[in-house]
Amino acid sequence: MAHESKPDDTDPVALAQGFADGVFAAAKLYPAGATTNSASGVTDIARLERVFAKMEAVGMPLLVHGEVTDPAVDIFDREAAFLDRVLAPLRQRFPHLKIVFEHATTKEAVDFVQAEHARHPGHTAATITPHHLMISRNALFERGLRPHLYCLPVAKREEHRQALRRAAVSGAACFFLGTDTAPHPVHRKEAECCAAGIFSAPAALELYAQVFEDEGALARLEGFASKFGPRFYGLPENTDTVTLVREPWRVPDAVAVAGGDAVRPFLAGETVNWRILDRHSREGGNPGASA
Repeated sequence: MAHESKPDDTDPVALAQGFADGVFAAAKLYPAGATTNSASGVTDIARLERVFAKMEAVGMPLLVHGEVTDPAVDIFDREAAFLDRVLAPLRQRFPHLKIVFEHATTKEAVDFVQAEHARHPGHTAATITPHHLMISRNALFERGLRPHLYCLPVAKREEHRQALRRAAVSGAACFFLGTDTAPHPVHRKEAECCAAGIFSAPAALELYAQVFEDEGALARLEGFASKFGPRFYGLPENTDTVTLVREPWRVPDAVAVAGGDAVRPFLAGETVNWRILDRHSREGGNPGASA
């Protein structure tokens, strides 16, 4: 019988070799059961100590989905609990490990990343999604239960949304774009047991632009969207550009997918103030503002 490899049994040497060969840019840590398709995730983080040590030694970034899965912890507190129980101790044991806290949703996560970035610049960062910048948990229950706004990590209180917005537009290099877009067919969202995920891809960059405009920080959008991420990863910046124009357009009600099904995008049917005008190669010149 073939041996089925488990995330808890990840081989640190093979992982580091893949990183050296350019096969892997980073490694993702999913606690088992924390989000969509994570049933086969990590069950015991303590078993990965050798992996983290090797990643720290070779400079390979660790990307974390930062939630505990303890059923005794309230779903709205799982990110804060992860910071206390898992990430803070991990950072103490591996002070030079490059860590990205993916799709942060709380003020606690923002504060943690800012503090660690101030202490050891270039070792701790976080990504922020467009939907967590635009909705709080109240949106889930506006005029009834809104399944298309349910995602993991779940949206939090308004105070957390405001903290995320301040972080995103701050110009701090430890915060950058990460959409965490997750398309699920309508029948899986509008179901008794709703699939977790928000499909932001059809308007993600435009929505970021709208947030940055609302916060009076459009000049900082390019760093957040295009520069801070590759710098943290040690990757080259994209040589192409995207031109955005302030021109209202309507997000489609649905996007057709194979098999005749459809996916409902984030803010379906609503008006977005920015749209992508064109894409340019820098070698060919760019007549407009870019991000």
